[in-house]
Formats: sequence, C-alpha cells, structure tokens
Amino acid sequence: MKQYRKKVAQPKLAMGQRKARLVANTIIYIILTIMMIVWILPFVFLLFESLRVESTWQVGYIFPQQWGFDNYINLFNGSDSNITFLRWYVNTFVTAVFTAVFQTIFVLAMSYTLSRLRFKGRKFLMNFMLVLGMFPGFLSMILLYKVFSWANMTQGPSDWYKLFFQGSVPSLVIVYCASSGMGYYVSKGYFDTIPRSLDEAARVDGANRFQVFYKIIIPLSKPIVIYTILTGFMGPWGDFMFASYIAHGNKYGYNVAAGIQNMIGTDSAKNARYTMFCAAGVLVAIPVTTLFMFLQRYYVEGVTGGAVKG
Repeated sequence: MKQYRKKVAQPKLAMGQRKARLVANTIIYIILTIMMIVWILPFVFLLFESLRVESTWQVGYIFPQQWGFDNYINLFNGSDSNITFLRWYVNTFVTAVFTAVFQTIFVLAMSYTLSRLRFKGRKFLMNFMLVLGMFPGFLSMILLYKVFSWANMTQGPSDWYKLFFQGSVPSLVIVYCASSGMGYYVSKGYFDTIPRSLDEAARVDGANRFQVFYKIIIPLSKPIVIYTILTGFMGPWGDFMFASYIAHGNKYGYNVAAGIQNMIGTDSAKNARYTMFCAAGVLVAIPVTTLFMFLQRYYVEGVTGGAVKG
C-alpha cells in the first residue's frame, strides 16, 4: 500500500514582517559595505602612493599626477646604500618558511599527544602551558639577546651563504619555534573531533602511534594542518619588535618589517623615501594575501573545527 506524505504548508510571512526583514537586511548590508570601504581604503591609498613618481615625499593629494613603477625598481637596484630590500625580503621569507615547517610539526605532535594519550600530569601540563602562555614574550628579550650574542647569532652577516648559520635568521627561527608547542589549543580541539575508533582499528591492524598519526590523523586533518602552516608563516612575516631588537641596528639582519620602518624617519633623507616605503608595503602584503585568498576555506574550517571543548 502506497503511503502518501502529508504536505505541511509553510507559514507565510505577513506583509509587515517581510518589509521589516527587508529593511533590516538592507541596513545590515549598508553597514557592512561601509565597513568594507573603510577597511580597504588605506590599502588603495598605499597602492596609489607606491605608483606616484612625480615626488618621493609626502604630498597633500591622493591620486598621483604621474604613474609609474620607479619606486619598485629603486627598491631593488641598490642605488641607496642604506636600503637592501632584497636581503630583508629573503631574511623574512627564509625565517617564515622554516618557522612554518618546524612550528607545524611541533604543534601537531603536541596536540596529538594531548588529545589521544592519557598520562600522569597531563592536566597539569596543559594548565601550566596555558598560564605560561599568558606572559608576553618581550619579557625575555634581553635574556635572549644576551644568549644569542654570546653565540654570535645576532645582527646579520653580509655574505649570503652565512644566512642560515649566523645572524638574526637562525635566532628568530629558534625563538619562534621554541615555545610553539604551547599553542596546541585549536589543533587539539580539532583532533578531539576525530573518532578514537579509527585509532583503535589501526592499532588492531598493527600500526604504531606514529603510523596512526601520519597515516590516519593527518590525512583527516587537512584544514587544521593548513591553518597551522598559515599562522606559522604569518607570525614571523609581520614581526617587528623582536626582529629589530635581535638585528641591533645591522641592516643585513633586518626583516622586512624592521627594514622598511628604518627607511623613514625624522631626517630629510629618510622622509624622501616615502613612496619607496609604500612600494615596500605593497610587496610585503602580496605573499600573505595570496596565501590567505587561496587557503581561506581551510583556514576557516580549521578554526571552526578546532573551537570545541577538549
């Protein structure tokens, strides 16, 4: 015997309710549009200033009178002995890549350990790292500088081949990765959402803990892995305080944030580099913006997937 489903009529909104919803949505869209314009205008002005070639000083108008790429060319042609933008860019890129790789390994390993293993002192360790992470990192800057100074790992060598062994780059990588395991919160929350039955099935089949981690858990955790890589890359890319402190006035040890800040200042020679400063800002924003645009879906999934109670 055929069974027929009874269709339930959806309640229709009254005319007044529909108008009220339309008005509310219109107001929300207007507010969001205004917020978007306010947010994006500084970046548009920065791009305009970087393409202005009639004057390298600050001016009182927005739209350039003459357009060109002279400021970008001057950043790399080495005409100014005080500006080694390519070196700053390489310093930052190398630091960010190595930090992203090592930090991802440390964070995911720590998160998997705290999510899957039960051992004595686990709760105390989690609480201790939570409390310790509340202290700002700059409290230890003086001590860290002294340690790296004794090891000849401050400032920056002028030779490219020494970049990975001396100067500020290896020091920054060590500092960024040393305490990265304490940032386990989001990744652990994501691992907690993966059923433990998968681990148990793999262990029954003879897999050890490491095989379960990289053959079962990691393939199922693509969003959180990409999220960890992105955060590991963006942190060193925009760091200014510790990067400028560890370089200690040596232009070869600067990253892009400290380097382009040093391009402008109170003296007239630095003020004349204002348009070059804007061009450097555009070039600095390109890698992070590109990565985020292509990987934002995984970034959002990693944040929302890890925002659970562990």
